[in-house]
Amino acid sequence: MNSEWRHEYLKAMGVQRWVARQSDAAIADVGLSPERLSADGLSAWQTLEQQVADCTRCALYEGRRQTVFGTGNRNADWMIIGEAPGAEEDKQGEPFVGRAGLLLNEMLFAAGYRRADVFIANILKCRPPANRDPSADEMACCQLYLQQQIELIQPKLILAVGRIAAHGLLQTTAQVGRLRGTVHDFGEKGIPLIVTYHPAYLLRSPLEKRKVWKDLQFAQAVFKQQLAG
Repeated sequence: MNSEWRHEYLKAMGVQRWVARQSDAAIADVGLSPERLSADGLSAWQTLEQQVADCTRCALYEGRRQTVFGTGNRNADWMIIGEAPGAEEDKQGEPFVGRAGLLLNEMLFAAGYRRADVFIANILKCRPPANRDPSADEMACCQLYLQQQIELIQPKLILAVGRIAAHGLLQTTAQVGRLRGTVHDFGEKGIPLIVTYHPAYLLRSPLEKRKVWKDLQFAQAVFKQQLAG
């Protein structure tokens, strides 16, 4: 991408000036190599995706068009986790589409990534009616699927996007504002987890975009520390 396009992405994020941390060539190479999954790994992904597609563990399956499994690089260093599919996600079968998805793409680009570089998933794989908040039982039914995705990807960093994702992953009820700016350990392996605001919230409150930019800078710093360690 040329400098003019990058400027437009960062302008949408509320950032006035971009200081590149890596070259365009380096950014282009991230996550674009062929998947390194073994035959067993590929089979595990196929099995899990079919299990999700056939899932009837909670009542949400009755109203879905299709499940929303997740998308992106299955060898990704970063895993982005949101809350639940909305109407467009239910229609297209892919997380973070529509206006919120476009803004998420801008958030990722500001951090030096393209959508294809990361893996994007949700706490829930089915859309709750009228986009209501997921119930605790619904989240519990989907928990194992997400845990298996994390185990297969083994990301070096998780970005929890929004209140529902943060609460589900961290088992807390604290406000997103209080969870930001801290490295949370996820799971037995202590994967660094960073909390930020959901793009849908930013569409309603655009002045908060600068806070997300700080969160992304923080996530980059934590990630670099992981690589150095």
